Amino acid sequence: MAPDTPTVDSEALNAYTEGYLTEDDMLAAARRRGTQLGCAPVTQAGGAALRFLAAATQAKAVVEVGTGAGISGLYLLRGMAQDGVLTSIDVDPEPQSAAKRAFRDAKIAPGRTRLIMGRALDVLPRLTEEAYDLLFVDAAKQEYPGYHEQGVRLLRPGGVIAFASVLWSGGVANPARRDAETVALREVARAVRDDDRLVPVLLPLGDGLLVAAKTG
Repeated sequence: MAPDTPTVDSEALNAYTEGYLTEDDMLAAARRRGTQLGCAPVTQAGGAALRFLAAATQAKAVVEVGTGAGISGLYLLRGMAQDGVLTSIDVDPEPQSAAKRAFRDAKIAPGRTRLIMGRALDVLPRLTEEAYDLLFVDAAKQEYPGYHEQGVRLLRPGGVIAFASVLWSGGVANPARRDAETVALREVARAVRDDDRLVPVLLPLGDGLLVAAKTG
């Protein structure tokens, strides 16, 4: 007789995963400010994944779509090369002000961050082709498919693109969900999966992190 399959407590497992690496005071303060501003920040596990990706690619040039309160930016900067530059794009000035404070409190050299105010789909086409090691997207979900195409253009061979919140609290797995955000997330997941230029993986961290490396 086969042994009984152990019962998995998904909430406990998620808490264990999220608590594997703890945040310091600067990240915790930035997270509080983000919550107060209504910016849903990347989770601790998601942030750790971003730091890992930046370190694994030895990133010197990173683009972030959706500055928020600077939490994801801090994680990225901590994984990047010491002389690396983070370009972060957002349409809302208030979160970017909070991000500037977070970077200043963390003693990030001013030359290591470039904050751009504007709609990312207008800004990204102006950036240099194949000049970036990593692109992280955590912004308007309806625009994710457009970020996929721009990301492939901007990344060097071996570079990585990462999309946050692609599981959408489980909504992508529910065929009855047909709202614009859910449809766009399904679309970008299919597009990344079927793109011969990319090697993708879907990670169940936070609300889902879709990651893909650009082939040579």
